[in-house]
Amino acid sequence: MNPINVAKFGGTSVANFEAMSRSAHVIEQNQKTHLVVISACSGVTNLLVELANGVQDSQRKKDIFEELKSIHFSVLDQLSDPIYPEQAILEILEDIKKAADSASFQSSDKLTDHLVACGELMSTHLFTQLLIERGNSAVRFDIRTVLRTDTQFGKGEPQLEEISQLAQAKLAPLCQKHIVVTQGFIGSDSEGNTTTLGRGGSDYSAALIAESVNACGLEIWTDVPGIYTTDPRIAPAASPIPEISFSEASEMANYGAKILHPSTLLPALRHQIPVFVGSSKEPEKGGTWIKQKVDSSPLFRALTLRCNQTMVTLHSPNMFHAYGFLAEVFKILAKYQISVDLITTSEVSVALTLDQTNTNGKAPELPFEAQQELEKLCTVEIENNLCLIALIGNQMSDSKGYAKQVFGALEDFNLRMICYGASQHNLCFLLHESESKRAVQVLHKELFEK
Repeated sequence: MNPINVAKFGGTSVANFEAMSRSAHVIEQNQKTHLVVISACSGVTNLLVELANGVQDSQRKKDIFEELKSIHFSVLDQLSDPIYPEQAILEILEDIKKAADSASFQSSDKLTDHLVACGELMSTHLFTQLLIERGNSAVRFDIRTVLRTDTQFGKGEPQLEEISQLAQAKLAPLCQKHIVVTQGFIGSDSEGNTTTLGRGGSDYSAALIAESVNACGLEIWTDVPGIYTTDPRIAPAASPIPEISFSEASEMANYGAKILHPSTLLPALRHQIPVFVGSSKEPEKGGTWIKQKVDSSPLFRALTLRCNQTMVTLHSPNMFHAYGFLAEVFKILAKYQISVDLITTSEVSVALTLDQTNTNGKAPELPFEAQQELEKLCTVEIENNLCLIALIGNQMSDSKGYAKQVFGALEDFNLRMICYGASQHNLCFLLHESESKRAVQVLHKELFEK
């Protein structure tokens, strides 16, 4: 079988007819690109999430529906033969209207997944037709027939063995004959219910699909030319990174770099699939290659920012010189399927942050029932409105004086929690969201602009 390159395009890369045309040109420049993973058109997922959360105001609901229709019909109006995609999109819009009415009475994670998946279902109809009209042999493929997950709506867990078997049987043969256009972010459980991989899961699903068809490469096309030392919208002096290791990029993604989903690189790393990140708006500017081995490993590589953090502090004198306390805490957290991100401990206290994996984009919450059980063991304090800053680098523990440089720059900030030691690639800390961006700017200037 011929090697297959997988190209994934984010929402801004398929925002309108012009953006889709640029993305189509990118595909046509690489003859190996036979599998294309598409996000919803820019802004669509946010509108669908709003509907899924339950809109009571009938006028607001009508306005959202009209905006959804306008976004997609602006592309349809510029296609030469829009009849088939128009019919398909009208059917999906009708489905959205019915689901939104149901959500206004009672929302659920299952209904949310059903609704938000409609964005990708519509955008792939449009993009496939555009590729066909440009003279390409393109077909649309419903990824839900392949990308199997469990039933955790909002954060479905991929079933890797089943995905591989289904992809080899249904998807790989199509890729030998056509450019296959499919959806990111969504999948289905064993009963055929639509699931999602969590907010931003299009990159992750693209990597899973690339792994399942034994791809030779994965391209992530977005609105910025590669990975930067930090978000240029926060620090305008941020500079592009030509190449970065899987380990560094994984840390960046996990700790807030919006250019990659935290789990994206796991499938690529398992099968040593090189990943390229570039801009569909300016492909000529190149981008960032993510590889197993790179030529340089600087002490400081990048800064990331992740907000909507929830910190839980557990305090109990019974912890002092005792054993089994943490085991009981994590037993309770596991019971309620709560994933822990960071953790620090003292003799009588434990502070931890909750992982953010849900589709709705909100800060993670400690369920009331879990809090009640924890309060039988200890006092529980919950803090919101926090942000996490992570400094990504290499072998920081082997470099004398780096901590003074970092924390000296941050002497005017109130740091809530500091974590280091579990990885040689990151140092991270929490602070209030009101001062988070200024902290990134100050630290970037000290470490990357001198």
